[in-house]
Amino acid sequence: MGNARNDLEKVVRRRAGSIYGRRLNSSSFRMTGIASCLLLSACSGPLSSLDPAGPHAASAALLWWGMFGFFTVILLIVVALWLYAIKRDPGTVSDVEAQRTQNRWVLGGGLILPVVSITVILLVGIPVGRSMLPLPLESGQALRVDVQAHQWRWEVSYPDTDVGLTNELHIPAGKAVDLHLTTADVIHSFWVPRLAGKLDTMPGRTNILRIEADAPGTYHGQCAEFCGLEHTDMRFTVIAHEPATFDSWLKEKQNDD
Repeated sequence: MGNARNDLEKVVRRRAGSIYGRRLNSSSFRMTGIASCLLLSACSGPLSSLDPAGPHAASAALLWWGMFGFFTVILLIVVALWLYAIKRDPGTVSDVEAQRTQNRWVLGGGLILPVVSITVILLVGIPVGRSMLPLPLESGQALRVDVQAHQWRWEVSYPDTDVGLTNELHIPAGKAVDLHLTTADVIHSFWVPRLAGKLDTMPGRTNILRIEADAPGTYHGQCAEFCGLEHTDMRFTVIAHEPATFDSWLKEKQNDD
């Protein structure tokens, strides 16, 4: 009688696990579809870092997609193992074998997997991050533009000229531009998602951010650090010109001033 009851309990558990697994699979597919739609809808737009328009932004986007793909694979493996653990029949094992199995999972999932993941991220991330630094160019020099943050605006000036702008930055397309960022008050953060990563402006310090646009166009930026009540209105525009057009604009603007 006892054996029959145990067999019946195993059958019930197996069937319950199968039904639960099917429900989990259905829910997982629905959630995956919803998440995919949300992710794809945010991959473009004037403030999307996943729609790069310059080499530095492209490096950041490439790193993001690489990390996204890598950890998606890890997530799928973990979910598959989880579903397998739910549906499988544990059977009868000795305490020694159970402890040995537990130790293998702790070693693999708790030590080896994190170490490998972090190592891969560092091997890829460090060179990508270095490529975004304002390092000396192989030929020529980057154009310098001074940008000072205020509550709640951006003051732009071009050294050796009298040209000054507010919330508007003009650059030549296809050429590296080094922005020397300062602040007149609190910490702000200069960010043009489609051209480069973001960089804070720190009181008493000058930080340098390199940006570059692949083609002429208008790009939008935003202060990415909460800096006061009007933080959300601290927006600006970057206008990239053909190099010759930019030189003409700068001369004309200087004559006007």
